[in-house]
Parts: sequence; structure tokens; C-alpha cells
Amino acid sequence: MRVSVARCSTQGNLPDRRRPRRHHGNSIAIVETVGFDGFSEAALDFYDDLEIDNSKSFWQAHRDVYETAIKQPMQALTAELADEFGDAKIFRPYRDVRFSKDKTPYKTHQGAFVAVAPATGFYVQIGAPGVRTGFGFYEASSARLASFREAIVHDRHGPELERIVAHARASGFDIGGDRLKTSPRGFDADHPRIELLRHRSLVVGRDHGFAAYIHTAELLDHVRADWRAGRPLIDWVLAHVKG
Repeated sequence: MRVSVARCSTQGNLPDRRRPRRHHGNSIAIVETVGFDGFSEAALDFYDDLEIDNSKSFWQAHRDVYETAIKQPMQALTAELADEFGDAKIFRPYRDVRFSKDKTPYKTHQGAFVAVAPATGFYVQIGAPGVRTGFGFYEASSARLASFREAIVHDRHGPELERIVAHARASGFDIGGDRLKTSPRGFDADHPRIELLRHRSLVVGRDHGFAAYIHTAELLDHVRADWRAGRPLIDWVLAHVKG
């Protein structure tokens, strides 16, 4: 599938703290209409600046940059992947600050998520640190967590998950998620899979950072390859984590 989006370029107004910038000129210019062909330098500049000035006035002054350099390319990227993985949710750029001490109004990254089960699926984001991909499950109800741990201690399903995680790590992914510092109640500290049992969520990701290809259509191939690499974990969760 090909989706048309407008490319743009801009120059940020605030000092950069992360990487050298290219000069893009002082105005927004729509140069062509294409399918997904990467995220421009303007997208990274936008988030560099937003981390410094996370204010409504900055957002309003640069909203067109967000729309054309970030939101539209993310829509195009996920549309290209939809036939294989499903439709993605493009997250809103606004933070929910009602119960947070941090009252900055805007997220400093743009994420998209393909859900295949509750809190389970494939993820991609762009922000000031560049591009990151991921997959797994990011939270679990009490029932799902109990089911997850039951599968880990199973003589066949547990070792299968160990192999999946070990292969992902060996392939360059980092293994994360919310983890207990101690053993979960009811499980021995010397259980052979205690490290997995400590997980309350299990997310696997890869940083693509500022690699040159994030500015080209080649990024699509990297995201697709990462998500395909995540299928064994996603399939394991779908098969064994209930509730």
C-alpha cells in the first residue's frame, strides 16, 4: 500500500543538544507528494526543540512541522505495514497531565502501536533520540500476569520463551519491561527461569537512532524486519497468556 504524504523541511529555533543539524531554510516548503520515504531532519529538530521548550506557544508556532514532518510520515509508514501486521494507532501528541507532577503538555516522541491482544503488539516511535522499534506486552491484568507466570513454569512453554528471548537478545534487541527486584510471591528464588518470572511486562526493542536510513524509504524494511522478528514472542503470548 502507498499513502501520499507531504514532505517538509524547517530549521529549529532553539539550540540543539544532541546532534549537528543541517540547515533547512526558514520556512515550510512542500516539495513533493510521495509514499513513505523516511523521516526528515526536521522531525528530529522538532523534538530537540520541544524538549527544551515544551510549551503551547512553541507547539502552535511549529504545528505545521509536526503535521508534515512527523504525523504524516508516521501514517504513511504504518499504512505500508498494515497489510501484514494490521492497522496502527497513531498516538495523540498531548500528555495526560491530570495526575502527573510533570505538567509539560506535549509528548517528546511520536509513537504508533499495532495491537493484537490486550496491551500486546508492535511499536515504532520517533523522537529526539531517533527511531526505535519494539514488540511484546507492556502491561498485564492480575489474571494475565498469573497466566504469564504459569506458562513460564510450564516444562515446555517456559523453555520455549527462554529460547525466544535469548534469540532476540543475540539478534541485537534489548529486553525490557516492568520487573520485580525480588522473586514474585509463591516462586522460589532459585527457579531456573526466575528472571522471566520477575517480569510484569515483557517488551523487546531496538534503537535505530540517527542511522542514515531513517531518512529514507529503507527504514520501512528495518521496521518490517524487526516486527517480523517479534512474531515468535507475540505468538507465544497469544497462545499462552490468557485473561
